[in-house]
Amino acid sequence: MELPFTHKPGRRERQLRRRHENPLFAWPPQEVPPEELLAAQQADHEDMLAFREHFRSLIQRAVDLPADAGSDAVLSLKEALEAHYEQSYALPEDHREERAALKRLIDLVMKTLWRHAGSDPLAHQELSDEETARAIHFRLLEQPLVADLLHPNSGIGADELAATVLSATTAEIEAVCELFDGDELAQLLAHGEARLAELDQQDIGIDLSQARDRLALIRLRAEAYDAAPPSH
Repeated sequence: MELPFTHKPGRRERQLRRRHENPLFAWPPQEVPPEELLAAQQADHEDMLAFREHFRSLIQRAVDLPADAGSDAVLSLKEALEAHYEQSYALPEDHREERAALKRLIDLVMKTLWRHAGSDPLAHQELSDEETARAIHFRLLEQPLVADLLHPNSGIGADELAATVLSATTAEIEAVCELFDGDELAQLLAHGEARLAELDQQDIGIDLSQARDRLALIRLRAEAYDAAPPSH
């Protein structure tokens, strides 16, 4: 069945698109009911409307922040800006302009925190580490699957994780592997192997070569994680 998926979907619709007629999720492949897709699209749209409303409020909050605001107020604003930036990737349509504005505000807030740090070397190191971690985090968010997994109300449960990742793009898998530690990668690999073995046993005659390639990539990342020297 052809369903009216949108060109730039939100997180709920993206997961339905991954599931739709995908044998990695179920055999025989299950169609997504049209009413479930419509409900997901409506919920994603409502999230987008709420985001835009909160975005305007957040910009005003930043504008109204006193020049002599204390560290607690500045940190609270920074956390809200970062959370909003992350949420934007879960929404339908294009939000590059909002993200650019949020990033500019985050940079301004960080400059304020650097000033508050004065000449404290420990504070400088903490801020530097935070900026490095944020840059990595924002880079990973550019992959839709990462944004969907990290959402506070992610619709990707543990039972669907392996099938979801095995249906992802190479870039998404690379990014997801950066999110997981060694144990999580090992579990993902085991679940992926088990799912493909189940399909092999059913002798269903479908081409699983792409899924095997993705599984091989996860195996490489898991092996590289195990071989890496421990961090100190």
